[in-house]
Amino acid sequence: MTVDIRVVRSGQMYRYYLRETVVGDGRRPARTPLRAAQEQAGVPVGRWMGRGLAALGLAPGEEVTEAQLRNLFGERGRHPYADRIEADRLAQGASPTEAYRAGALGRRVTVTGVDFVFRPQPSIYLLWAFGDEETRLVIEAAHEYAIVRVLEWIEDEVAVIRYGKDGNYRVRPPGGLVAARFRHYEARSGRPLLHDHLLLSVKGQRLDGKWGSIHTTALHENTVAASALYNELVAAEVCEALGLATEPRTVTEGRRPVMEIAGVPHGLIRWTAQRSDQIASCLSELEHEYVTAVDDDGEPKFLPVVSERARAKLNQIAARKTRPPKKGKARSLAQLRADWKASAIRTSGVPADVISSLLEYARAAAAAIRARVAAVVDIALAAVDVAATVFVMNEGGRFHRRHLLAEARRHLALVLRGRRRDPGLDDQVVATAITAHCLDISEPTTVRGLEAGYRLYTARWNLPDLPACHRPPTPALDPDRQPLADPGEPPAPRPPGQGAGEWEIPRTPLQYERAVLAGAVVREQLRTTTTVVVRGRAYDVARHQQAAMPEQLLAPEPADPENDDQEQKPGRPEALDLTALRALRQSRTDLEALELTAEQLRHLAAALTKTGDGARARKKKYTGRETAPPVHPERQEEQHRPQQPGPHGPEAGR
Repeated sequence: MTVDIRVVRSGQMYRYYLRETVVGDGRRPARTPLRAAQEQAGVPVGRWMGRGLAALGLAPGEEVTEAQLRNLFGERGRHPYADRIEADRLAQGASPTEAYRAGALGRRVTVTGVDFVFRPQPSIYLLWAFGDEETRLVIEAAHEYAIVRVLEWIEDEVAVIRYGKDGNYRVRPPGGLVAARFRHYEARSGRPLLHDHLLLSVKGQRLDGKWGSIHTTALHENTVAASALYNELVAAEVCEALGLATEPRTVTEGRRPVMEIAGVPHGLIRWTAQRSDQIASCLSELEHEYVTAVDDDGEPKFLPVVSERARAKLNQIAARKTRPPKKGKARSLAQLRADWKASAIRTSGVPADVISSLLEYARAAAAAIRARVAAVVDIALAAVDVAATVFVMNEGGRFHRRHLLAEARRHLALVLRGRRRDPGLDDQVVATAITAHCLDISEPTTVRGLEAGYRLYTARWNLPDLPACHRPPTPALDPDRQPLADPGEPPAPRPPGQGAGEWEIPRTPLQYERAVLAGAVVREQLRTTTTVVVRGRAYDVARHQQAAMPEQLLAPEPADPENDDQEQKPGRPEALDLTALRALRQSRTDLEALELTAEQLRHLAAALTKTGDGARARKKKYTGRETAPPVHPERQEEQHRPQQPGPHGPEAGR
């Protein structure tokens, strides 16, 4: 993900944020005023944002002062001008207790806010780092616009104030929220990384004028959807302003593709991945310890296979273990950009003329993509893809509306390739998916369970040969609760001649390939059982999916389905290009990775063939026309899952 979230507690404001985060992750000298420390660090001052500023006497874009931060986030949720309010009340003759209460915003809280970290994809901040001044300003403006839009969405659709007994009642903050934004320019590794810290206060005002606290769990639950919205918006703004386009790129085999700016060399992205390489090396060591750890009796302490959940926890441990120290001497942005370009030319392996003309290369790639891939957004077919993907990738095939919303935004970003869309298109896709393909299985026992955002859904269609989620024979143990070091006996010796990352570590397969296959199966069922006539012709459901695929999948229909490995002739594009898919299958996975045996695949193909034959017979009976036989679905593979933090890594900016 490109949006991270972290809870801010009152004590952390003094220990971490006021000393380091507000000055660009540097080390703030003791007794140095905040404004002077920010100037020395070469970072801009913090700015207030959010619709709730008016209730506190603040204005959007106003500079954030140290006293305001200390009161709102460090003093358990007081008014930013609490010192002034308290002094005025004391001057009016109020008691110290009454004056203190006058500066409070409701009850005192320990969790005073959340820290959202927004960072664009590597190809975007590389253009920001190596482009001219105009390009830099355009990208920063797009970055700020996307943050504002995400904050508005959180205010309108996510944030709720809890009140009543046990917090059972919830209400949207009608006046909006309050947040302080701080910009950083580089990662801990010294590589470029444009990112902003958005300190969002948990304080919100209800309709009756009383101040309550935002439910932070709701913010955590919707972080993936917020990340998908930010990615889509910042890419669209950058592409429209600079004449660029996006393309899907595989970062991790078997995982969801990451949408990057077309034309930016992958070598440059790898140049920024120093932090990710360190995490990957440490992760391999931890996984080896995990599968070889034994207890005092010589029995395995964990499962002999690394599950996805264990892999995610081990990745967090690896990120903490390899976290580098803070940066040293502060440099201005102009000096940073000059040093970054010189370092990239010297060490990235990308030619200097490509780095110096990166924007021109990206524009040339965008022209080729936009000429070849049309933006065809079909809400009905998008709903199929979204519902199938969410159904397979969630435990037990059960999910909430927020899961559909996040997947719909990823799908639109894949289809539109950097083009802007109508603001409510993602909600239309979700509404269609819920109406046409989802079954409400909620059994609410609380007031919260009755809310639309917490209704529980599953898919309407039955895919008995495609289990919703892989389940290991026994539950994986939590590596945080079971220490990996000192297992009682030393782990198995390292094979001779092999280093870190070269062991054969058994891992459970990732779920995204199965989600893609499920979408292909459902689309084929709908394509062969329904015929929609648009303007006197049969509607070709393949066009939307073709527009969303990478260029290597945009191939014509094979002349003979039984000899689909032969050279293809031009013709009407079909829903699945078997030659390209077969090549992808051989390079990325096998039958075991999809957990489907050859017999199960044959069963799926036979079922779809029978359904298609019946549909063509019915159509011939009523229309008198024969339809071409459908191509039997083999296996479709794309790439992976919720915006994996690409080469820049989840800890890169901190």
